[in-house]
Amino acid sequence: MNRSIRYAALSFAGVVLMAATIEDPPLRGYTAESSKAQREWEGKFRAIPEPSRIRESLRILSARPNHLGSPYQKENATRVRDWFRSYGWQAEIEEYSVLFPTPKERVLEMVAPTKFVARIDEPVLKEDATSGQKTEQLPTYNSYSGDGDVTAPLVYVNYGTPADYDELDKRGISVRGAIVIARYGGSWRGIKPKVAYEHGAVGCLIYSDPKDDGYLQGDVYPVGPWRPKDGVQRGSVMDMPVYPGDPLTPGVGATADAKRLDIKDAVTIMKIPVMPISYADAQPMLAAITGVVAPEAWRGGLPITYRIGPGAARVHLKLAFNWKQTPLYDVIAKLPGSTWPDEWVMRGNHMDGWVNGAADPLSGLVAELEEARAMGELYKQGWRPKRTIVYMAWDGEEHGLIGSTEWAEHHGDELQKKAVMYLNTDGNGRGFLNAEGSHYLENLVNAVARDVTDPETGGSVWKRWQAAVISRGDAKAKGEARGGRADLRIAALGSGSDYTPFIQHLGIPTLNLGFGGEGGGGVYHSIYDSFNWYTKFADTTFTYGRALAQTVGTLIMRTANAEVLPYQFDQLVETARGYSAELKALRDGEAAKIAETNRQLDEGVIAATMDPWNPLQPPKREALVPNIDFSKVDNALDSLARASQRYERAQMTAIAANLASIALGQVNGLLKTADQEMLLADGLPKRPWFKHSLYAPGLYTGYGVKTMPGAREAMDNHDWAMASTQLTRIAGALDKEAALLHKAANVLEKKNVVP
Repeated sequence: MNRSIRYAALSFAGVVLMAATIEDPPLRGYTAESSKAQREWEGKFRAIPEPSRIRESLRILSARPNHLGSPYQKENATRVRDWFRSYGWQAEIEEYSVLFPTPKERVLEMVAPTKFVARIDEPVLKEDATSGQKTEQLPTYNSYSGDGDVTAPLVYVNYGTPADYDELDKRGISVRGAIVIARYGGSWRGIKPKVAYEHGAVGCLIYSDPKDDGYLQGDVYPVGPWRPKDGVQRGSVMDMPVYPGDPLTPGVGATADAKRLDIKDAVTIMKIPVMPISYADAQPMLAAITGVVAPEAWRGGLPITYRIGPGAARVHLKLAFNWKQTPLYDVIAKLPGSTWPDEWVMRGNHMDGWVNGAADPLSGLVAELEEARAMGELYKQGWRPKRTIVYMAWDGEEHGLIGSTEWAEHHGDELQKKAVMYLNTDGNGRGFLNAEGSHYLENLVNAVARDVTDPETGGSVWKRWQAAVISRGDAKAKGEARGGRADLRIAALGSGSDYTPFIQHLGIPTLNLGFGGEGGGGVYHSIYDSFNWYTKFADTTFTYGRALAQTVGTLIMRTANAEVLPYQFDQLVETARGYSAELKALRDGEAAKIAETNRQLDEGVIAATMDPWNPLQPPKREALVPNIDFSKVDNALDSLARASQRYERAQMTAIAANLASIALGQVNGLLKTADQEMLLADGLPKRPWFKHSLYAPGLYTGYGVKTMPGAREAMDNHDWAMASTQLTRIAGALDKEAALLHKAANVLEKKNVVP
């Protein structure tokens, strides 16, 4: 035995000896006695999930196309409901009627300088049996595209983000009256046609470039996991940053008798035709574009010269859709609580795919089902959750978070009274834990991750997560992960999955979890997202499916049984201070930039150095950035910090004393509204459906989060008066949060407790 092994063995022996003599500290929110019992039940729970069962569930659920409105999706909804019932849960299907367009006509052809007819279809692969289920598959299209029949010049716009159009403006290139072609990436897909339309384009094509999603990343399917040349990423282009869900019923559940908008009045439906295509179909059209050569950062991986246009290439795009009402099926399952049945701990994953959906979403749903089976086994052994546990399988997520949004809107009042937490997953893979959510849940996620074993390393999920942050994070994150901070940070929630209506509309404490980062792949939203692909290139042994079930199930059980909800607010304070600091830096940076640009314009520096052969457009003079007062936000954060510290002391004292004398129902009733206190009654500017003062998807990022979004987006738009107004509203929300924590501390200190 060499010295390093000998030292490791001695260290391990010491750890074993310590474990035998020192008990684990109590779980947060538990007394020492209840913590011991909880750990025993959690250990029993984690021993139950079986990879073979997870694999078989995935095989069954992904056997046929299961998109919204498909026959197999209805079968799966019934199947999932019945599986829940067989595990001992109360389970029902809730049905809604939603607007769901499907293609009636699709035409894409280049008409000049030469004729080319796009394939717009994915070929069957003999290696993948389900790729041949053509009669049941949705074709390649973008749902909630507009109808249209247009012939126009083709212009390449890189990723089609606002910054890319700024670059076009500098070069004097307009897309007005053109069809744009953008590559996937850089922003959520729905932003691309939205920005194109705002700049006057009449159509939009979106393709997967092999530099981002194809052969430059590795071997393509079926040899490897990456997107083949004819693979197409379907996807919704609904303007979800305005509001998600059924476009015709904003703010209310899409029940049969719901009042509906006319289709022409639904602002989230795109106004121009939009179509996704493969890089095989994109290449001839991109190669035909003339005009200036694209900047280096715009060049993809195809063997062509990337040019911007407009020029010789002209394209004909014709799309027509069946705009019909379609039934949607959500499965809702419950295990009733024994002590606080009207407090709900919720967990969901969607069950609809774009086609067969093995990775997205079913790899997450099968873990959820295995959690439910394991909890059912514990229930038979005498375990009872103190709070009601509610598990959901959502329909219609792929087309705009429809199933979750309609259910949340339909039951909104009840949820704001009862919901303690919503935990979301959306698929799963191999690697390390990814976590996002309400920041006072950060400690809870870290604590659970320390208690679950990573299947590849044999260490904890937390240690694997820590290693990933040290390997892949920025300098600050690396330093914190190496020991500068006790807990690893969780990210803020933008959008892109079913957590959105819970946190950003209703103010329910929310988490989004999943494993990934170690596998490659590019079959997202294609016919090749199949059981065959997943078992060859993703979680091949399904041990990470088990790890997800163990992690999420432990977290759900721990929250359901805590005497005092295990929220830790100092992490929220720290994170919110960081958001405020980012806004100050953004203000200062924009102020310096505008001042410098104005100076150069005044002195003629910009005009004098312009290259006459490169007709870049000079910037315009702007008003200087006024003084923006952050004092209200700073004061509110200081107040929240003091309230958090007081609550922490009161919580620790109460746990150490006799909880039987504490009005636990009252304190937990306050804590579960922690995110509701940070909602803005009239919502964010231009999109009142989104109400959270700290987290929202960006209007022009889609999935990407904007923190303190009202103020941040106003600053992005140089609307400094609006930024000041929004800072005042954010400060008010933080003050309400501080008042809530003082109320909770009063209860724990038994001061002014209402019987």
